[in-house]
Amino acid sequence: MKVIFMGTPDFSVPALCSLVEAGHEVLAVVTQPDKPKGRGKEVSMTPVKEKALEYGIPVYQPVKARDPEFVKILKDLNPDVMVVAAFGQLLPKSILDIPRFGCINIHASLLPKYRGASPIQYAVINGEEVSGITTMMMAEALDTGDMLDQEVVVLDKKETGGSLHEKLSQVGGNLLIKTLKNIEDGTAVLKKQDESQMCYVGMIKKNMGDIDWSMDAVSIERLIRGLNPWPSAYTDWDGKVIKLWDADVVDQEYEGVCGQVVETGKDHLVVKTGKGGLSIKELQLQGKKRMEIGAFLRGYQIENGTVFKHM
Repeated sequence: MKVIFMGTPDFSVPALCSLVEAGHEVLAVVTQPDKPKGRGKEVSMTPVKEKALEYGIPVYQPVKARDPEFVKILKDLNPDVMVVAAFGQLLPKSILDIPRFGCINIHASLLPKYRGASPIQYAVINGEEVSGITTMMMAEALDTGDMLDQEVVVLDKKETGGSLHEKLSQVGGNLLIKTLKNIEDGTAVLKKQDESQMCYVGMIKKNMGDIDWSMDAVSIERLIRGLNPWPSAYTDWDGKVIKLWDADVVDQEYEGVCGQVVETGKDHLVVKTGKGGLSIKELQLQGKKRMEIGAFLRGYQIENGTVFKHM
């Protein structure tokens, strides 16, 4: 089929690769404008743009895709279908109505659960045992269209936002090809979303990583994994920021205040939480590299009774 692909981050790249490798004709790629990145503020291309240029596919980067001039460009390309994967802009009806087979979205959850911007992180943060990919027909309202196909992915015990992101991006690329084949063959079956099961999640913000030690240890451990690698969970130690990358739950109650160090050893540090303890396994002091707890404690002294604070 003749396809216009719309996507921006790393998550979208496997889907673009799958389209090309399956023999679909990708007429154009639409992605967000290049932005300054890093300390040097050098303008960098989006991951999807980089991949599209490798394939020699024309790239468009509209500030607003809904602008009439750009809508006309899309119409003139005359696609059979448009595929959207984490593009980053809501599409108006004027675009959704262009392709004869409609616009297909790849969403990183088992809809109708976790509509919105951060389904991957929240699946980990909320302790879900499974997540998955849904391909769906796009509607004007966010993530409300009829579903086409779904594939379930089981979360590992130590699943992070980053590891689940990688799994789902690969699954999304594979499932897309199955969906497009069914559409082309006329065998695709549309399924309405059960609105009573709907759950919406918004954007992840950096301050979500500020650990509230009055939370239970299970919730904090999930938060650490869900926000790994970005924006990361963190706490205050003597006026310095410490990022926490890995921890284990200790099913034991301790005396003291929440956030207080209650056990230390050669390669052992446990912090009291609102329920249970949290054994820190990997952390990163502000301006330093990530370290296993044993290596960290050889360089820095943290005594029993030290209190990590909610910033």
